[in-house]
Amino acid sequence: MSFWEGVREVTEEAEEKILSPWAARSRTTRGRLRPEEPCPVRTAFQRDRDRIIHCKAFRRLKHKTQVFISPEGDHYRTRLTHTLEVSQIARTIARALRLNEDLTEAVALGHDLGHTPFGHAGEDVLQRVHPGGFRHSDHGLRVVDVLENGGQGLNLTWEVRDGILCHVPDRNPATLEGQAVQVADRIAFLNHDIDDAVRGGVLRLTDIPSVCREVLGTGHSQRISTMVRDVIDASWGKSSVAMSPLVAEATEELHRFMFARVYTDERLAKREERKARHMLEQLYRYYVSHPGELYEGQGPPEGEDLSQATCDYVAGMTDRFAIAQYRKFFLPAPWA
Repeated sequence: MSFWEGVREVTEEAEEKILSPWAARSRTTRGRLRPEEPCPVRTAFQRDRDRIIHCKAFRRLKHKTQVFISPEGDHYRTRLTHTLEVSQIARTIARALRLNEDLTEAVALGHDLGHTPFGHAGEDVLQRVHPGGFRHSDHGLRVVDVLENGGQGLNLTWEVRDGILCHVPDRNPATLEGQAVQVADRIAFLNHDIDDAVRGGVLRLTDIPSVCREVLGTGHSQRISTMVRDVIDASWGKSSVAMSPLVAEATEELHRFMFARVYTDERLAKREERKARHMLEQLYRYYVSHPGELYEGQGPPEGEDLSQATCDYVAGMTDRFAIAQYRKFFLPAPWA
């Protein structure tokens, strides 16, 4: 017997002894879309995490906008760095509450795989022009179920897929690990968006409402620590993961402030955002009208939904690839 045989079983047994009664166990996962032999070394959730890290959609996150479109500085967040910050915060919460860290990490790393180029501006465009509508959480599930791995999907577990689908605020993840990612997503984006806005000269820390500073703290790490500790305190020994009412209300007030001062402020490169919206709409309409660009000179295969294929293609683009395609189709090239 090789030394690595049985490693997975040892980890599964450790989960039974260590984890909270409300934590998800990899041994009792609700399974995959297609049955497959278990890995002798990794648990089901560890395997999902690895599949997400190695997939193409994950690598493309490094060139997708978080909030600031094509910033000149090297220290602004991208969709990938946001994902890593969510993973770190979610794992801290999961470890403290004795939840399944592997499941938490897999959901956190996969939660934004369905995001478009240029952030929510791209999502808004596809929601408007695509007949089937568009939501990045729904598309994220499509990425891992259908589009990745040459059209075979990643065949992830039900728990990870639920976490990806339900990480948005108006949905309720079925697992506490998914709930930890949902709250960590909010903690991460609010705080790093403040950090980026201050770096970009859009905000000063003293602009933040006094009630937020009094409850959450004044600095970046202080706010995150307050929020994370509050989630742990408010969720300890309970069958759900959430903030206390006091911190939740201060966090919501902070979100309202950021929405007014950063996310919709005309000074914050909104002219560039309008250009991005126009560009993605033109690309979508161009591909629908020129299917040969998607199918290498051929028409769509029988039964293929051209509009869905176009939506998948545009949503998967990085910012810079979208710009390159727009330049190719809509801008005159120098004569050679």
